[in-house]
Amino acid sequence: MKQNIRIRNYQRSDREVCRSLWRELTEWHREIYRDPTIGGDKPEEQFDKHLAKLGPSRIWVATINSEVVGLIGLDASSYESEIEPLIVTKAYRNRGIGTKLVEKAILEARKIGASLNVAPVARNMKAIRFFHKAGFKNLGRIEMFIDFRNRKWKPAADLLEFKLNC
Repeated sequence: MKQNIRIRNYQRSDREVCRSLWRELTEWHREIYRDPTIGGDKPEEQFDKHLAKLGPSRIWVATINSEVVGLIGLDASSYESEIEPLIVTKAYRNRGIGTKLVEKAILEARKIGASLNVAPVARNMKAIRFFHKAGFKNLGRIEMFIDFRNRKWKPAADLLEFKLNC
């Protein structure tokens, strides 16, 4: 059965499902980092803050049979833009929905003439592979930090001559 994936502009009526998607993304980050405090007690409230920052014209949702199953945001200026976030609900992953959402963000960034970047968390290898396959092949910046919370880190990669953890 072929699914009709539709990408459309965010609407006010999408708020609760988008908040739920944001919570799902936060729970995934909690799982991969083994840190239940990520996102705080009400991570879905971060969607509201993000919506206020970007505005509804820079958020799109993916639907199948009118059901919202994913969302993407584009934080954009006239010279640089960033995909934040990209979320597809777990039950609908690996069906091309994320690809269609990213294609929309690429189109919109191209329209404004801005470069487009993504910043997946280092442990999210699925996301890194996905974005690389989607055309993100230039490494622009690296975020490094010292963890004073003593979380468990995994050896990740050699970059230049440095050994890094994620």
